[in-house]
Amino acid sequence: MRRQTYHSDLPSIAPQPRSHLTLLAAAVLMLPSAASAQAGPDPARLKANVEKLVSFGTRHTLSDPNNPKRGIGAARRWFGDEMKRTGRSCGNCLQVTTIERVFTNERVPKGGNVVDVLAIQPGSEPNRVVIIQGHIDSRVTDVMNTTSDAPGANDDASGVSVVLEAARLLAGKKFKATIVYAALSGEEQGLLGAQLLADTVKQRGWTISAVLNNDIVGNTMGQNGQRVADRVRVFSEGIRAIEDQPGQLNRRAIGGEDDGPSRALAKAVDKVAGAIPGGIDVMVVRRPDRFGRGGDHEPFLKLGYPAVRFSVGIENYTQQHQDLRTDGGIEYGDTVDKMDFPYLAKVAAINVATLSRLAAAPAAPATVSLNGALSADTTGSWAAVPGASGYRVRWRRNDKQDWTDQRDLPAAATEVLLKDVIVDDNFIGVSALSADGAESLVTFGERAPRRR
Repeated sequence: MRRQTYHSDLPSIAPQPRSHLTLLAAAVLMLPSAASAQAGPDPARLKANVEKLVSFGTRHTLSDPNNPKRGIGAARRWFGDEMKRTGRSCGNCLQVTTIERVFTNERVPKGGNVVDVLAIQPGSEPNRVVIIQGHIDSRVTDVMNTTSDAPGANDDASGVSVVLEAARLLAGKKFKATIVYAALSGEEQGLLGAQLLADTVKQRGWTISAVLNNDIVGNTMGQNGQRVADRVRVFSEGIRAIEDQPGQLNRRAIGGEDDGPSRALAKAVDKVAGAIPGGIDVMVVRRPDRFGRGGDHEPFLKLGYPAVRFSVGIENYTQQHQDLRTDGGIEYGDTVDKMDFPYLAKVAAINVATLSRLAAAPAAPATVSLNGALSADTTGSWAAVPGASGYRVRWRRNDKQDWTDQRDLPAAATEVLLKDVIVDDNFIGVSALSADGAESLVTFGERAPRRR
């Protein structure tokens, strides 16, 4: 097939004012108000979900799985029942299932059955998937204590509540990609439930467009007494965990440290958040996770899937992994009263809007190849994306972190000539567009393979 080359010597086209994202953020995902309590995530509903999860006493991964009222088994069954109830409201649009595996490690020395609960909302491209997840297990000071009350209100009933609320708002809507709503077990015992789900994704041959991991997303008061309610941190990797040394050297050579799939996802989340009326800022943290710590997005990164972690703007460590107690006038423990549910609703709104955009969009281009060395112009090319109604070519000077210029092209385009855009001085990427303007992640342009 002959390539059609499109020139960009005309002025850059500004984003369309009535895009899928703008309409969605302004109309469907408006934050809740007195006039319209169901238009977006509901703080009261989020609180009720967290309180219910706390009511199971402990949700330790190794707690009694069969007790009908206490322990992780009861919590998982409740989550599954809630997802089934949501599914019934949309004609059984959610397929609720579990996956499980026995793991053994230092924190599970005798072996333990780790169970994840999934609610699957099939899309028109059933094997292309976006995932929203939180971990349902909890712990106290001693990670091996399976019996003491471990409320885990913020860590991580907050994340599981976001997952439930996202399903309530999106179930019944039609998307290209399949959405998976996941409650993971085993996070506190070594990210085991996330490893199980990531391995399952690989075994089933799913193509992952995004993984949104929500962990500790519901407090605004820090340990130092500072209140941070105007932002949420989104962590992403730069150099990719899956890349071998030659791959890392290539990324270094092309200057792509800030534009891998995970970082592109974080930047997309930031853009989505900026369009939500009355929302909060996204702080794009250029680390895979907090300093020296980890989370359930990491097993996905190690398999090459784009994944990020949402966490609050400021943490209070007296409320994480603590026995319930008062010591030196300080109340320790992860309890509901320490949380800020209007803030949690704003975090949920960002998740829902991001899921909506990426599930409605086509897949991102697999690769983008650039030619332009020793030239004042740059040529970019890519393989056609099934279902794409167009493409958006983005570029920026390489001393900038965000895209500044763009050119929208029709579905037939698989190549573009950027006049007077010097590849030495600019980064270039391409995304795919749906008919209503929903945009995929941006695929960063790399050197075209050398012809032999």
